[in-house]
Amino acid sequence: MGSKERIQRQKDDNRINILTASLEIVKKEGWQALSMRKIADIIEYTAPMIYEYFANKEAILNELARQGFILLSKQIKIAKESETTLENQLEAMWLSYWDFAFEEKELYQLMFGVGTQCCAQSDDYKMPTAYCTIIVNVIRQIIIERNGNEETVSRKYFTFWSVIHGLISINLVNQGNGEITNQEILKDAISGITQTLSD
Repeated sequence: MGSKERIQRQKDDNRINILTASLEIVKKEGWQALSMRKIADIIEYTAPMIYEYFANKEAILNELARQGFILLSKQIKIAKESETTLENQLEAMWLSYWDFAFEEKELYQLMFGVGTQCCAQSDDYKMPTAYCTIIVNVIRQIIIERNGNEETVSRKYFTFWSVIHGLISINLVNQGNGEITNQEILKDAISGITQTLSD
């Protein structure tokens, strides 16, 4: 490996360490506790050195959110590929979305600004949409088979998302209704909305 490659590899490693430390702080203390100084303490850098990799804390948040959306898209794609019928794919993808929200709670809060004043969506931030494209394509296949149109596809996607994201938000901010009740509500919502796709 040449010197340029080694330098680049070191830079990549440092960048990963900064992001890993940031998430570690958040999981222990919450988003409000994140600071450049705390990150520097964990990775044993000086705070100014971190600015060589990220212009400010907002840049770190944007990158963490971006990585969260990539991970969410991967999980939804895996869920889709685990089923054969369109309706079962739709259910599997929304259940995977739900699982992601609680397995990666801190990332989900950041990605969608749930229960925190910290939000990655600055003026120049564009939310990645690969995860919803996968879901929308399945909804489209179901609806188009029944002579639907793109307006209906979009409306049905946002109906799904509003209900499921709303239920997730209730549970992240408040304690919700308990796991069994939540699963029943979630599956009822998915099943109910899926049935309307054929109307």
